[in-house]
Amino acid sequence: MNRCPSCGHVNIEGVDECEQCEQPFADLHLANVAGPVQGSLLSDRISVLRPKPRVVAPDVSIGEVLAIMAGEAIGCVLVADGRRLVGIFSERDALMRLNTDAAELAGRPVSEFMTPQPECLDPDAKIAFAVQRMDLGGYRHVPIVNREGLAIGVISVRDILQYLTSKMRAADGV
Repeated sequence: MNRCPSCGHVNIEGVDECEQCEQPFADLHLANVAGPVQGSLLSDRISVLRPKPRVVAPDVSIGEVLAIMAGEAIGCVLVADGRRLVGIFSERDALMRLNTDAAELAGRPVSEFMTPQPECLDPDAKIAFAVQRMDLGGYRHVPIVNREGLAIGVISVRDILQYLTSKMRAADGV
């Protein structure tokens, strides 16, 4: 058995990529990195970013969701039925799906405008893997769910930038 260094999933010996996170095993030689910042990216897990949960029910109105996002200065909310993630509503959804009709649509449920079944990550995935997924998918936010699909929180590009800034300061002794 072969444990994936990105997500920890146990794979059958000899496979070329993790069957859970699809991280290629061919790049494992890249783990020999030069500096502490790069090493942290490859070893630290998403959970160190302390994913912040901001969850709304699918029937919450768009007006309420926009008020929450503006009031809390956040770029998205997770949409969950109970704690089971069903979607995400982000600034991009507001711009692309509501645009100038936001006032007219304010009473409609967020479930009509959310991105359903977003790509998610496990809190044990490596930060480097989150960066790769965000880059490849063009995401600014990625929901974090546990193995049962229950929403734990969301990480953002801002969270990763703050993480990198603190690692660079520590490496420079600042």
